[in-house]
This record gives sequence, structure tokens and C-alpha cells, in this order.
Amino acid sequence: MQISHSMPNTTKSAAKRRNSNIATLTILASTMTLTSSFTTLSRSFLSKSRSVSARSLSNGAFRPTLHMNAESGQAEVVLVGCGAPNRGMGWYHGIQMVEKKCPSASLDFVVEPWFMGPGGEGPGGDDFKKCQAEWESEYGVKFATSLADLPPPAAPRLALISGRTADNPRLLSEAIATGSKCIYLEKPGAPTVAELQSMADEASAAGVEVLMGYNKNVCKYVSKTRDFAASVPGSHVTFVSNNAYENTAESLGECFERNAEGMLKNMAIHELALLVSFYDVTVENIESVTADKEFSSMQTLPGPSGKEYTDFDKIKFTIKTKCGNEVSVSADRCGGTDSYATVSKGDEEIFRYYMPDEDDKKLVEELTAKYPTAMPYFFTQDPDYITVKERVAKHTVDGEPAEGIATIGVAVETLRVAEYLTPILQEQLK
Repeated sequence: MQISHSMPNTTKSAAKRRNSNIATLTILASTMTLTSSFTTLSRSFLSKSRSVSARSLSNGAFRPTLHMNAESGQAEVVLVGCGAPNRGMGWYHGIQMVEKKCPSASLDFVVEPWFMGPGGEGPGGDDFKKCQAEWESEYGVKFATSLADLPPPAAPRLALISGRTADNPRLLSEAIATGSKCIYLEKPGAPTVAELQSMADEASAAGVEVLMGYNKNVCKYVSKTRDFAASVPGSHVTFVSNNAYENTAESLGECFERNAEGMLKNMAIHELALLVSFYDVTVENIESVTADKEFSSMQTLPGPSGKEYTDFDKIKFTIKTKCGNEVSVSADRCGGTDSYATVSKGDEEIFRYYMPDEDDKKLVEELTAKYPTAMPYFFTQDPDYITVKERVAKHTVDGEPAEGIATIGVAVETLRVAEYLTPILQEQLK
């Protein structure tokens, strides 16, 4: 009798089901093991990635990471030239962004070659290190010594250049080369008209827009003064700008050296931008300029380096244009914390509006208490700095016009006016 080694069909089916179930369980177990391992590795990697993204390397560069600060609707801001905490304009720009005062601006990077390099052990170096550590750990800001160290943009990139004026031409070129869509350039933009015009040409050729940090173009006291003057035919407007430096040779000498481009290209450049923007002032259109010799003062003082600088510590002058406009500017390095504008008719002052006004003085008090050693003029202009940054950042993201913001074209003409006026006023004060 032949014995069959085949199993009945029902037995075969049961065996197949058992084998299939065993295989399925094996695959599931393997998958769970792999998933668990991958999750552990992923958590480890992301933890390390966040750790790296929150600290700078010793040479000022950093490694690309998965971390991205800018959210949808925000510009990825690169602050170029933070400067010393409580003194540098760049630092105050940074403060406003990390405190989320500008909704369309995300401060993702700071490029600071001086305090992360040779200046790190000098005056202000320790304060900068504390600021860097705080911004890295609390806000995820990445620090570097050069724009070339940055990764490619992960969102529309806005370079906010607030370094030394002499460095701006190079920094603008580097910002363009590293993917900036728009550039916010602090006044006056460049040391000379020729350099600023070259920068404008370079940016235009690259399709990169350059907007200027002339915050007084959007100031409340300017708009209210202009509106009032327009209602009084034959009236005369004077724009008054004050800083709160100590009236000593040491304090003014430090100021002259740090702002070596001179008062008209530095402190009073905002007022000149107003004249260019709203009063048709151009070099070709100026009929006359007259210094107020009783008010004005020019000094030659040594800076911290020992080198001597000649500049105005205060200046007042009136410009008449060929088309009939007449407007005055007054600037005083030691005049206090308020800026304002007046409207007069004949010899009588009939209107004055301050910055800050009564509504803003409470904010100034709060900011002074919060940052007691910072430059006082930061606080009086705080809302206007926010307005300019927000409009420029929003423009970077959506391309809509940045209302009231001066272009680099306005800046070129403003610098031309400053260069034209400086030797004339110096000669009148000799």
C-alpha cells in the first residue's frame, strides 16, 4: 500500500494561515523596533540640532541646522552691525525685534565682526557677550562674524545694515551676494555721494531694493507740523533735533570720532532728508543757505584715539530754494532728549509739536526704567523705529509699497545736500 505524504486540503490551509500569521508578527515586531530606534535617533538629532542652532562657534560661523525662526508672513532679518548694548543703534533695532514689536520681522541672524573679534576684549565687549548669550538662548538668534557664514535664505531675507558708515559699501555687496531680497540701510548710507550712488547702481542691477532708515519721514511731529503749516500761508517751519551728550571735550570728542562723517551726514541727516522729501531741496535748487552764527558752534577736539576731528556741536541754518520754499534746521548734540518742529509767522511762533508728545512720554519713562543706561534718543523715537522696520519687513515679504519710507535715491540726494552745505556752513562760522 502506498502511503501519501500530502496533507488534506483543510490541513494545508490551516498551516498556510499559521505561517502567514507568524510572518506578519515578525514583520510588525521588526517595524516597531526600527520605528523606536528611528524615533530615538530623531529626538537625539533634533536635540543636538537645536543645541547647535542656539550657540555660535568660536570662529563666528555656525553649521546649517533644521532650525528656522521666520514664520509664514515674516522676513528673515539679518542684523549687520549690532554694536554695543545700550549705545549701538543696531542693538536697539535688535531689542525691538526680539521683543516682537515688528510682527513682519523675525530676527534670525546677527553679524557682528567687531565684538566677536578684536573688540571682544575691549570696552563694551563683556556687555556684548551677555547680550549674545541671552539672544541665543532665549530667542534662538544665530551669531556670525561675516555675512559669508550665513546659510541660504529660508524665507524672504532682509538685511538691516547698521554698521560703521565706512563699511556700508562692502556690507551691501555682501548682503546682495548672500541672498538678501531687500536691504534696510541706516543713514547716511555711505561716506560719500559717489559711493552711495555706486551702491544704488549695484543694487538696481541685482534687482535688490534698498530702503533707508530715515525714521523722521514717518514721525507724528513731522506730519502734524507740515499739516499745520499748510493751513497758514506764508508760514515758516523749523525742524529741531537734539541729542543728550555731555557738553565736555571728552564726550564730544568721542562723539566726533565715532560719527566721523560729520554732523550733517549723521545727526542732522534726518532733517536734510525731510527737506529733500517734502520741500524740494536739491543741490541744484538751493538759492541760499545762511547759518545762525549766534546759535551755532564748531569745535576741533581729540577723540579717544588721540586724532583730532572738526565738527559742529550745534548748528542752525535756513535754506531758501529757487522755487520759493524756505525752511530751517537746528541740531544740538548737547540739547537734551526732545526733538520738535515749530511753525512761525513773521517773528511769532504759532505752533510747536514735540517728539515725544504727551501720549508718548509714558512710553519713554517705561523704556528709561527698563534700559536706564541706553541712549535717551532711542526712546523718544521708539515708535518710529518700529514703524519703519515693520513697513520695510512687510514689503520684503509681500512686495507692497512701503509707505513713506525713503528710498536710496532720496538718500543719494540727501547726502549730496549734506556735502554741499558742510563747507559753506564751516566757512560762515570761521
